[in-house]
Amino acid sequence: MAVQNGKDLLVKVDMIGDGSFVTLAGLRATRINFNAETVDVTSLESAGGWRELLAGAGVKTASISGAGVFRDADTDERARQIFFNAEMPQFQVVIPDFGVVEGAFQITSIEYAGSHNGEATYDISIASGGALSFTAL
Repeated sequence: MAVQNGKDLLVKVDMIGDGSFVTLAGLRATRINFNAETVDVTSLESAGGWRELLAGAGVKTASISGAGVFRDADTDERARQIFFNAEMPQFQVVIPDFGVVEGAFQITSIEYAGSHNGEATYDISIASGGALSFTAL
């Protein structure tokens, strides 16, 4: 895999529930994290005292975080609407030369900031709320 441009990692939201995804505008830094909890089944009979894990068990989660500037009134308004209405719409994360992760996510935080001589910025955090799908590119 060749080196990828960070701006090509996109976070998209289904704007009206019809499967039409639009990139959240203004993001300058984006991160996606996958996590799987383990279930420890180690016992006195475990070979050599090594920890044993139960395959296929535990909770899987994904979280997305990003920071950016206000660029598009439609996606800015949609993000606020999702948060204040506690909605869980479909999101897509496009990972360049890897694939697309899609599923329901909840916006868990939005932070707004600005200084008197700079642009207004926002930070957003999103957590998975169900099974995710992956489509290779």
